[in-house]
Amino acid sequence: MTKKKLNLGCGTDIKEGWINLDNFDDKSIDVKHDLETFPYPFEDNYFDEIIAINVLEHIENPVRVIEELHRITTKNGKVIIRVPYYNSKDMGTDPTHKNFFSEHSLDYFDPSKKHCQERPYYSTARFSINKIHSYTNVLSLKYIKISSIIIQKPLFYIAGILGNIVSVIEFELLCQK
Repeated sequence: MTKKKLNLGCGTDIKEGWINLDNFDDKSIDVKHDLETFPYPFEDNYFDEIIAINVLEHIENPVRVIEELHRITTKNGKVIIRVPYYNSKDMGTDPTHKNFFSEHSLDYFDPSKKHCQERPYYSTARFSINKIHSYTNVLSLKYIKISSIIIQKPLFYIAGILGNIVSVIEFELLCQK
């Protein structure tokens, strides 16, 4: 069986074998839709995998978007969300950025996390945070992906003090239903 995959807010990054969705006229986009208009034009439990690369920081209500992703993702389906880190140069450069994200920003959707347990009323959407990757762009070299928790913990700590150490953060979520 072929997995159904969504490239949410694809821009010009058109992926073969994926449904590419964005809100501008381009013949290579499969579905034109405003991400701030709900519901999205897909059935419940439709996608096995969704990527949202550099999307949520532009959205007025990211919680509503995550709830919609939960609706259209299958049980145990994978959702990848990549956003600029809250105190990075990347976050502050683009005047269309509306939301800031840290390594704890999606804890409110993971029932194993303290934030979700303390405030379950924020949202009914539930994902387990399977992995977190950080990307650093120290000395303006090419982005370096860091997946090791042993390296990430001190890196996030230093980034919180100095800023612009972590450029981008990526969450790999598994949809819980």
